[in-house]
Amino acid sequence: MSAVARLLQTHRAGGERLRVLSASGQLGFGIVAASLERGLARRPHFIGCDMGSIDPGPYFLGSGQMAAPRAMVRRDLELVLRGARELDVPLIIGSAGTAGAKPHLQATLALLAEVARDLRVSIKVATVASDVSADLLVQAREQGRLRALDPDPSSLQLPVPSAERLRACSHRVAQCGTDTFMAALQSHPDVLIAGRACDTAIFAALPLMLGYDKALALHMAKIVECTSLCCEPGGRDAMLAELGLEDFILESMNPALKATPSSVAAHAMYEQANPWLVEEPEGVLDLRHATYEAVDERRTRVCGARFDAREQPTLKVEGAARVGARAVLIAGVSDPLLMSQLDEVLAAVEARVRPLLAGEWQMIPHVYGQGAVLPLPLAKRSAHEVGLVLEFLADDMELAHTAASVFKQNLLHHGFPNRLCTGGNLAFAFTPSELEAGISYRFELYHVLEGVKPEEVFVHEVHDWVAAEAHA
Repeated sequence: MSAVARLLQTHRAGGERLRVLSASGQLGFGIVAASLERGLARRPHFIGCDMGSIDPGPYFLGSGQMAAPRAMVRRDLELVLRGARELDVPLIIGSAGTAGAKPHLQATLALLAEVARDLRVSIKVATVASDVSADLLVQAREQGRLRALDPDPSSLQLPVPSAERLRACSHRVAQCGTDTFMAALQSHPDVLIAGRACDTAIFAALPLMLGYDKALALHMAKIVECTSLCCEPGGRDAMLAELGLEDFILESMNPALKATPSSVAAHAMYEQANPWLVEEPEGVLDLRHATYEAVDERRTRVCGARFDAREQPTLKVEGAARVGARAVLIAGVSDPLLMSQLDEVLAAVEARVRPLLAGEWQMIPHVYGQGAVLPLPLAKRSAHEVGLVLEFLADDMELAHTAASVFKQNLLHHGFPNRLCTGGNLAFAFTPSELEAGISYRFELYHVLEGVKPEEVFVHEVHDWVAAEAHA
């Protein structure tokens, strides 16, 4: 009998509290082993891990590469698979391989197979592919079913991409929700690995199948998916939730961290345009009536959330397309005269360099100390030194690198008004100071898809691996 089948057979809402162990909010960047062991000692009913996000930017979705180092992904997978098999409980992983597209899911599945072979375990693995076809999105666009993420037209958001730009995306994914996870779990696997997924689905799907309240399950999932980030101080340690019929209790598996009412409530509002309303594919989680109460100095009890279901589910979709090859020039400036006219100097150097190079290229300046992260008024800009990170984009790397190199040399010796020293305008931390930074991608798709059923997008598969024969 598989781990999911056993849990569904032996546990129902109304009995003992369901113990949910969140082992990692960023699988592949180093699970804290000691905290995980403490969590496993509490005998959780299942283990969940979030593995991905849009936070690392468009490169990983566009390229199909994982953000986490392969060796660290393998290490973390071994920790959670070993723990799940020793307890014979389900292991659920969402947003495989960072961005959750086909190559990310395949790479994660291959590493899991290696780990299963080494551990000599036989497991049943279910997968959910989250890739969306360009044809489906183009049709939705033509029918007005592809819209901006934020309905407020004054907000910063990507316009709905053209059919050409939709097809230019190297990978397009949709975030699957709890309904899709529950459908995949009906195959009764030991392990479920999903492509791009809502973080909440990882931790809420099994509780819903066991009969727990949807609002409670989603609220719990919203908080625990980042493990102990909801604590004081925040951390990466495993987090245990104990879910009951009317509330859930949160506790970090690091004894030095405290889940307080204020820290938990703050995290419940984390990453939301509206801090009280959490948008999910199936509806909206309403936190306006939620309460947070200390059980003791390290644990908090939570209850009171509500869930408003939609008549038809919506899907958040993401896609990234190639921009070009990227080279980067890194240098420092400490001359106050140059810093005071840096914008004009950069423009003058660009005007000088452009006629020297055949082909199209672009220079994008990032001036740290003068508003590279947040806009700064002139009065608050650094008068000591600034850091230049100049980004050069072109169709091919040779041109991007050439532009960076020629621009550097011209900027190094550019004569600006009132210059006192001709020895050089820039300071370099290393040589060569211009670096090849691979291919640049940008998000073309960060929108909501309406009028489509999840089963029209997400594809389920099941793999039965025998101990000595596990293969992806």
